[in-house]
Amino acid sequence: MEQRVEDNVKGLESLQRAIHYEFSQVKLLVMALTHSSFANEHDTQSNERMEFLGDAVVEICISTELYNRFPDIHEGELTRLRAKLVSEPGLARVARTIALGNFLLLGKGEAAQGGRERDSVLSDALEAILGAIYLDGGFEAVQQCIAKLFAPFWPEYPEKPRPKDYKSRLQEITQKYDKARPTYQLVASEGPEHAKIYVVQVTLPSGESLEARDTSLKKAEQQAAHKALQHLGME
Repeated sequence: MEQRVEDNVKGLESLQRAIHYEFSQVKLLVMALTHSSFANEHDTQSNERMEFLGDAVVEICISTELYNRFPDIHEGELTRLRAKLVSEPGLARVARTIALGNFLLLGKGEAAQGGRERDSVLSDALEAILGAIYLDGGFEAVQQCIAKLFAPFWPEYPEKPRPKDYKSRLQEITQKYDKARPTYQLVASEGPEHAKIYVVQVTLPSGESLEARDTSLKKAEQQAAHKALQHLGME
């Protein structure tokens, strides 16, 4: 398999130009392009282990780039931006800009079923290639490649303000760190019907509780969630 591809190194030259990296060990690039369906048909090694490595490489490189680009954005927002970039559709989008599907080694069945355009196949192959660059040239080389490949897709700064849906943000944070949701309870309502004030208590998975009051139940819940975010250092 390697001989078959490396006999036509010129066929990989355009791909190497597109990824802004020239391999000293072309066999690593060949392995990164080898889908499991092809490997099974030809009794050779697939790109799955390289994809595993590339997944970690992509995450640290994207995290580093976002950290440096946006020094004033808090951790939760950085996490959201990174998740969008390293998602399967996000990686597949980058893969399509370099026509990666044209270079993949696929089994006959996978190729016939449109594997060259499938998001999962493209995103895995891109991660495998970035893992191969890391093995061939080290961290600095792959970080430079990622900065260039993702250049059209880096989010602008500052972003448009997000709606202040404090309840949703609090739920995202507690589910991420505590694997549980906060709970809300109406503890009191005060005043006449035409000017009622609602008092809501939010309880975090840790057991901590905070109260807030406002002119509607929904507003009071949002204010309680806001207080909780402030308490957690997320606001």
